[in-house]
Parts: sequence; structure tokens; C-alpha cells
Amino acid sequence: MKKIEHIGIAVKDLEAANATYKAVLGSEHYKTETVESEGVSTSFFKIGESKIELLAATNPESPIAKFIEKRGEGIHHMAFAVDDIKAEIARLEKEGFKLINTEPKAGADNKLVAFMHPKSSHGVLVELCQEK
Repeated sequence: MKKIEHIGIAVKDLEAANATYKAVLGSEHYKTETVESEGVSTSFFKIGESKIELLAATNPESPIAKFIEKRGEGIHHMAFAVDDIKAEIARLEKEGFKLINTEPKAGADNKLVAFMHPKSSHGVLVELCQEK
């Protein structure tokens, strides 16, 4: 693992959250993107070498909609940049961690992603990110 790539924050209203984080961070988001396969719209803010990713559901069955329904808005996941996502998946499995994704999939911001189950990491959903 190289660095914290981003922190994902689940929000109900992406436009309202963009306005809030613009005021908090003193800068505009640099990118929005919809990931149809996950039922989510995203917005990214750059902070130094890391990013904040705001996530809003595009349908009521998406993982983000279910997260917000269960827990409310807030931190959804912590993402770490990796050089070789397949090697990291294999390493984590060998260490005994439970993975949600045993194969990388396409994610937002030109990334391959895989998630580790929060039960394996003290309640934190961990995302692995590799540049495509």
C-alpha cells in the first residue's frame, strides 16, 4: 500500500454536499462521474496528495442508498493506492482477510478497485485502488 488515495463520504444530495465541501475546503470539486454498475454518482475534491470522494446513490437499491438508509450520511470507506491490485488481493487473502471482491473491477476516477469486508478491518470498509 502506497498512500491514502481518498476517503469516501456517502451523501444524500451531491449538489448540496459539493457546496458544503467547497466552503470547507476552499476549492471546487475537480471531477464528477457516474458509475452505473454501482448505482452511484461521485464528486472528487483534491486535498494535497489525497482526495475526498463524495458518493450519492442513483437508485434506491445501490450500496450507497442502503448504507445511508442504515447508517446515515458520513464516512463510507477509506481507499488506499496500490501498484498491483491483484497482488494486494492475494496478499490480504493469504493474511486471512475477507474480501468483498476477489477480482478487481472498474471504479471511478480511472481506477481498478476491490473492497475488503469491514468485518475484517474493525468496521472500516477498505478499498484498494490501482490506476488503470
